[in-house]
Amino acid sequence: MSSVTKLPIKHHRSSLLEQVKQGNVLEKECPSREILRDVTNRWGVLTILALTGDTLRFSELRRKISGISEKMLSQTLQALEADGFVNRIAYPVVPPHVEYSLTPLGEEVCVRVQELTSWIEDNLPTILQHRREYQAQNND
Repeated sequence: MSSVTKLPIKHHRSSLLEQVKQGNVLEKECPSREILRDVTNRWGVLTILALTGDTLRFSELRRKISGISEKMLSQTLQALEADGFVNRIAYPVVPPHVEYSLTPLGEEVCVRVQELTSWIEDNLPTILQHRREYQAQNND
């Protein structure tokens, strides 16, 4: 049996540029945090779900997403468009006609969002029971 000498592995901290290229959501300066925020905040998730397999006008989206204000929907759409998840097409007509749909990248993230929301809905009774127990313990 031969003896192999193991050299110590040198651990080095990667530079911020390397971390940004790879993406490391746990690092404060990583831009993936902004994208995560855009996708996973309440309105981002609901907007992505509302656009699943559909092309909608602004007013249709607003009606479909209960409780969202015009301002919040506008900000959410702009953020998702900037990230490459939403496609905005403005037709040169009067009155203005603008349609929104998911891009191929948006469809990919939509699959993940649907998985998460489906899991939450499947486990909702258990989660709500935990909330009730937590509140009961912390209200004493």
